[in-house]
Amino acid sequence: MAGNHYPWLGYFRREGREFGRRLDADLRVVADSDQDDFEPMASSPEQITRFGKSLRARGLGMYSLYVNSTLYEPAAAERSIQEVLAIARAARAFGTRIIVTNPSPIRWGGPENKNDAQLETQARVLEQLGRRLHELGCALAYHNHDLELRAAAREFRHMLVGTDPRWVRFCLDAHWIYRGSGNSNVALFDVVELFADRIVELHLRQSRDGVWTETFSAEGDVDYPRLVKALVRHGVRPWLVMEQAVEKGTPKTLSALEAQRRSMRAARRLFAPLLD
Repeated sequence: MAGNHYPWLGYFRREGREFGRRLDADLRVVADSDQDDFEPMASSPEQITRFGKSLRARGLGMYSLYVNSTLYEPAAAERSIQEVLAIARAARAFGTRIIVTNPSPIRWGGPENKNDAQLETQARVLEQLGRRLHELGCALAYHNHDLELRAAAREFRHMLVGTDPRWVRFCLDAHWIYRGSGNSNVALFDVVELFADRIVELHLRQSRDGVWTETFSAEGDVDYPRLVKALVRHGVRPWLVMEQAVEKGTPKTLSALEAQRRSMRAARRLFAPLLD
């Protein structure tokens, strides 16, 4: 099992530290948290090479990485394709096989929705990127946050319905589906039924009464025990990535190390049927 980069930023920040400032030392903490693997948020080939070397020295893998992309406008899309491909080439040397991308919105935090032409462009470019990554030996996994579920979830749906499953796979972030659908397990499990065969990665985060908990557990807003059963029934064994993070209202009782260690142990127990 892996841990994503993003949670460590938040847990360190609330301790007055900057994750990555002392990369080798910080990744030793990651290794001590029972994570076998680390999913970095990639920004350049140079950065990912630095991560890869440091992870290898700590005995950690880098099977997947997360990278942002801007794909809804042709000029920006071409730049993004070249940037993602360059990162993927560098990452392949460290065993990376899954490239997760969340196509950027028009404005992070803004109310703007992409129009039909922009959605069609984005889907076309996403599939093109998936083809190019496949040639490098990597799978492209589409990821969403909550904003893609606005306006009848038209952006989220078109990125999956409007692309070829051979080239565009799916990183299911269960909590963003839950939250983006108005805190709905019904919506989450509809998504699982519709797209189970495309799920190659699963991001894990739990909340209670709508607020992210300090540690991951089976009990909470998202019905993770049911999700395990659904994945087993569909014969799907996705790459599991812990993304338990902090937000306003998250309890603060544990260190970053202990919070992530407890989360990993809880996830290993819950997802044991998928780890055999």
